[in-house]
Amino acid sequence: MISSLSNLQPRQLATQVLNFGLILSTAFMLWKGLSVITDSPSPIVVVLSGSMEPAFYRGDLLFLWNRGQDTQVGEVVVYNVQGKDIPIVHRVVRRFGGGDKPLQLLTKGDNNNADDTELYAKGQNYLNRSTDIIGSVRGYAPFVGYVTILLSEHPWLKTVMLGLMGLVVVLQRE
Repeated sequence: MISSLSNLQPRQLATQVLNFGLILSTAFMLWKGLSVITDSPSPIVVVLSGSMEPAFYRGDLLFLWNRGQDTQVGEVVVYNVQGKDIPIVHRVVRRFGGGDKPLQLLTKGDNNNADDTELYAKGQNYLNRSTDIIGSVRGYAPFVGYVTILLSEHPWLKTVMLGLMGLVVVLQRE
């Protein structure tokens, strides 16, 4: 493989590197485009735990929509807790306010015994719909996101995959 790389002319090598950059920038633009369309900073998320079983299983890929702020009881939402980076996927079990008052939500995992008040930030009893919610689940693909979980749990796999993808693009002949 290394000998194939050294056999490339400088122009061919530059073309392959630019093609790789084009692939990465296209993926980034698609992600940002989805973010704008769905009005969500993360339009696609992966279920990381079993707290929503049997509705969603670990590794399910969820598609979010955040347009329209009138979230109903029974709707599955994804939210961020202040000070934590991992989004949480749970169902709305109670709602307060709405209309002139800010909409506040109480959530719970389908597979959990208690509501999520222990997961919320200190001093927070409810989620604010406009600031805490990333989006409502509108669709899913079962187990498709498991690759993401594997890459997170085994960081060396990420390096290997990126290296292999880069080699494939650079060594590809047209």
